Amino acid sequence: MKLKTWIIPPQGEGERVDRLIARYFPELPERSVRAAFLRRDVKLDGKRADRTETARAGQELRIYLPDGEKENPPLEIVYEDGDALLVNKPAGVSVEPDGKGGVTLTELCLRHVRETDPEAWPPAACHRLDNQTSGLCLLAKTPEAEEILQEVFRSRRLEKYYECLVRGIPKPAAAECRAWLVKDAKAGRVRVTDDPAPGSKQIRTGYETLEAGPVSRLRVHLITGRTHQIRAHLAALGHPILGDDVYGDRAWNRERKTRHLRLCAVSLKLDTEGRLPALDGREFRIPAPF
Repeated sequence: MKLKTWIIPPQGEGERVDRLIARYFPELPERSVRAAFLRRDVKLDGKRADRTETARAGQELRIYLPDGEKENPPLEIVYEDGDALLVNKPAGVSVEPDGKGGVTLTELCLRHVRETDPEAWPPAACHRLDNQTSGLCLLAKTPEAEEILQEVFRSRRLEKYYECLVRGIPKPAAAECRAWLVKDAKAGRVRVTDDPAPGSKQIRTGYETLEAGPVSRLRVHLITGRTHQIRAHLAALGHPILGDDVYGDRAWNRERKTRHLRLCAVSLKLDTEGRLPALDGREFRIPAPF
């Protein structure tokens, strides 16, 4: 049997064991974790742990896995050259360190580049994806590329599309929606209003219905890039994303037995105005994992 261990840090206090495992061991497939719980091979301080049990800071978490158990690659690289690294971020991994703890995407990318060059510059994220959002995330491999790419994202010289699963059938089937978003930094969330409010910023979100039904699949065009924009805007339109307990419908998520956000960044196209010609006009795509 293989053994994975972790001492629960202060950020993990009161968290469910299954969620801690997903955060600290993103390389473990969900099916392997489920099987470990069924085999009673997940322990807290040496005692069998149930997936819904809550952990305390300082406890030792152990997971026993059969020899030969396949793990997910720690980093799925979509594209790489001397300037940029485009990866498919898994859900549950934060781009940079935050209060959630666990391995971060920037840490995984640093390990990757230093496998071949121990002195490599640490890759820098050029934009952000929420912890629970999966998909394409672009990092710069040099300070010069970081400056160029961050300017591209600031000026919105790009096209960025997502896929998601939402409640109900949007009407019309396709639209570009405008609203105003107010960020509450203290609460760590945002709210959407139809009219300007103090501190608000305008948002524009386009969508196209790919599959219609009780749970519909949408292709979403992120025209402006605000915090939690897609999640909050779709919820305000009456079509919350499946698995979103913050802006969505918790009871509906439980009814669908879904605890993970069904939102993925599936397409990215950049215009660097010739400064990074290998990236200019090239569209990168991945399939949504749901």
